Amino acid sequence: MRILEWQRLDAGARRAALARPAQRVSDVVSAGVREIISSVRRDGDAALRLLTTCFDHVDLDELAVTPAELAGARRALTREQHAALERAIDNVHTFHAAQELSPLTLETMPGVRCERLIRPISAVGLYAPAGSAPLPSTVIMLAVPARIAGNPNRVLCTPPDREGRANNAILAAAELCGVREIFKIGGAQAIAALAYGTATIPKVDKIFGPGNVWVTAAKQAVASDPDGAACDLPAGPSEVLIIADDSVRPEIIASDLLAQAEHDPDAQALLVTASRPVASAVADAIDAQWRGLSRGLILEQSLRASRCILVPDLPAALSIANAYAPEHLILAVREPRRWLAGVESAGSVFLGGWSPEVLGDYCSGTNHVLPTYGYARAYSGLSVLDFVKRITVQEISAAGLRALGPTAVTLAQLEGLDGHADSVTRRLAILERALLAEATSS
Repeated sequence: MRILEWQRLDAGARRAALARPAQRVSDVVSAGVREIISSVRRDGDAALRLLTTCFDHVDLDELAVTPAELAGARRALTREQHAALERAIDNVHTFHAAQELSPLTLETMPGVRCERLIRPISAVGLYAPAGSAPLPSTVIMLAVPARIAGNPNRVLCTPPDREGRANNAILAAAELCGVREIFKIGGAQAIAALAYGTATIPKVDKIFGPGNVWVTAAKQAVASDPDGAACDLPAGPSEVLIIADDSVRPEIIASDLLAQAEHDPDAQALLVTASRPVASAVADAIDAQWRGLSRGLILEQSLRASRCILVPDLPAALSIANAYAPEHLILAVREPRRWLAGVESAGSVFLGGWSPEVLGDYCSGTNHVLPTYGYARAYSGLSVLDFVKRITVQEISAAGLRALGPTAVTLAQLEGLDGHADSVTRRLAILERALLAEATSS
């Protein structure tokens, strides 16, 4: 891990110190995704079978996961594994259930009633990767808020293995979360099937879940098509920024950095500290730990984009964190809550030396689908709100129109939209005539 002294860097070097690995969708990927989407739209299930043979190297008789497969997945997991899934689901449910919105109704002024209705998205697609690291935790993070939101149609896609089976832990998590429609389809073809529908896989309105560059490119493509499906968050490789002082053990900080760096060759792990001994000790601990981990080849690549930044003090460290806007921010310092008020941009924050980011990945209760690549400056992590629609309603009485209508007319005239003004003035004229007729008859 390179150690950089912030105070000695010029503006360009500082930008480089906080630069993420470049994420470029190659022309080959873009063209390939377009062809996959076109093929699925044209040939439906036949295209899905052909693409699964091509990319996953297995011929599928059935795209849907059967009840027998679900039962087999249940039996394949140990009691301890079931208990871990259930506890994670309980904690995620507890945190997300508190996020539910209530309908809202009020009068902004006499005769002007405004309301907000909450409606679940009719059909949602959930995507769970299952490549080198199958992610049952992602199923939990997607399916629990979908269940709380009340989405009536929840469809899960996950890639099959070489035997044509879906990952047992993914299936068990899905069943525990109440997902009933599960399909053994992965990659860009799964996104296309969810976005446009096939004879077997129903079309959805919004797609959730992470994936590789093909999945990400496919989500972006279908989200830009009015006939496709919306998608959840801008996403890139995982990342963590740790602010540490000399109160923490260097080997623990090293393990937190490695936990994120092992996700992907383009993952990034940053340490920001005012202590040179801490920086050196963490770098040594990383060097001692990473070779003993099973994903050493990935770490060998991702650690090239990781670095330690030496700063004069903690306020400077917090300023760097806000500029970087990390997916995960760990405040491994004395009195970490004291510094929380200064956090402006981060996907999720972990306070103190006993709060490993890994618990947020799995089971603390917060959602691990978070904005990456600097999007935390403007986006939030996944919540129940992402699975519902918020519809506003207005009801204006005759008295309300008389009181508020002239304001709308004036604003319409300011904008040069006489048609807008006319829709109000015609109503006002009708009201005036009615009042006049009433006064005359009396």
